[in-house]
Amino acid sequence: MLDSGDKKSSSFASALVAVALVFFGALAAAAGVTLLARLAVLFFAAAPDGTHVAAIIVFAATYVVIALGEAPGLRLDRAGAALLGASLMVGLGVLPLDEAYRAIDFDTITLLLGMMIVVANLRLSGFFRLASNFVVARAKTPLALLAAIVLVTGAFSAFLVNDAICLVMTPLTLELTRRLKRDPLPYLLAVPMASNVGSVATITGNPQNMIIGGLSHISYGAFAAALWPVAAFGLLATFALVALFYRGEFLTRERLPEAAPAPARARGFLVVKSVLVTLAMMALFFAGQPVAKVAIVGGALLLVTRHVKAEKVYREIDWPLLLMFAGLFIVVEGLETTVLTPEAVASIGRFDLANAGVLAVVSAVLSNLVSNVPAVLALKPFLAGAADPQHAWLVVAMASTLAGNLTLIGSVANLIVAERARAAGVSIGFWAYFKIGAPLTLVTIAFGAWLL
Repeated sequence: MLDSGDKKSSSFASALVAVALVFFGALAAAAGVTLLARLAVLFFAAAPDGTHVAAIIVFAATYVVIALGEAPGLRLDRAGAALLGASLMVGLGVLPLDEAYRAIDFDTITLLLGMMIVVANLRLSGFFRLASNFVVARAKTPLALLAAIVLVTGAFSAFLVNDAICLVMTPLTLELTRRLKRDPLPYLLAVPMASNVGSVATITGNPQNMIIGGLSHISYGAFAAALWPVAAFGLLATFALVALFYRGEFLTRERLPEAAPAPARARGFLVVKSVLVTLAMMALFFAGQPVAKVAIVGGALLLVTRHVKAEKVYREIDWPLLLMFAGLFIVVEGLETTVLTPEAVASIGRFDLANAGVLAVVSAVLSNLVSNVPAVLALKPFLAGAADPQHAWLVVAMASTLAGNLTLIGSVANLIVAERARAAGVSIGFWAYFKIGAPLTLVTIAFGAWLL
């Protein structure tokens, strides 16, 4: 039986979700119908030749597989689809091989690789375990523990790759909540949401921001200055909404039981070395040094050690993600070269993408259709000629990242947490995620669009 307080909380939660559904449904329908109409006019008005049609088919098929996660009836995943699409763009004559090579933004791939090596070293050194023990020693109430998880996850995700942070924080959160005899679900929900929100703050926060940093040439400091307020607001909103929807867990005077710190198994020298290299890299980022160069040099330096075999670090790297990036650069370049003429881009440009609100909605909808990285690359041709391209890219970075909180399948970070939790016997249902993720997405994107 629900008491009156629980019933009111449930009614309020349902109202918030209903508002989010109606708002996003209306915006998505309006944006989708208008954009599809313009695309239809664009494609059918063009005089199609063989390469024109091939580019459209390959692009569409690649994005469909990426949206679905794998090809129906086949074992072809997103990375394989991107590789196949890139190969077909070359094999069908849409792009010469040398142009395909030039289409790949190696700065982005280098930056992502370097950051993955850094995160791997921080994890293998035991640094994150030490941070977990630090939290346990100071969090005395469930609300304080939630605040600590949101803050730590968001802060780490702001400077390190958010997907990797979720890989680290999920087992730590599970272990913490079980040792403290708490329901792990609300704390686990906070991890991907805080990670997505925190990662919006900097170029190195997530893969799509790395792409945007390379395409827009916005400096690391300028990017962070524009978007850190959005991240800070989003972390506060994450904390408030999780606490609101799980009032029985958090709005209580109950204190956490005393719990001994888990064995850290930290390698002291490697912890110090990894942290110092990471801090030096951040300083160089803000000093205006090329982020890709700094990241790969920092990562390479961390491979020089007697404590961890390089093979262990290599196993931490998401090689399929790097492959997907390379393939998508080529697929988008093939479409842009053959189909998206200056006239065509101008036609789509009349969709009013210069308006921050419209661009935010388009980015959010597209990100939930095909995932945020492909969405960013698909928008690339339409933003290069914008009146203020750097501002437009900041809006896309904000909306494409925050859109990942809408549903459980909205971002890779969400899926990482859900899969890790399921393997440990904790189920995160679609509705359990959506009832918080939907209003959080609505509120944060609205704030970001207003601020920018």
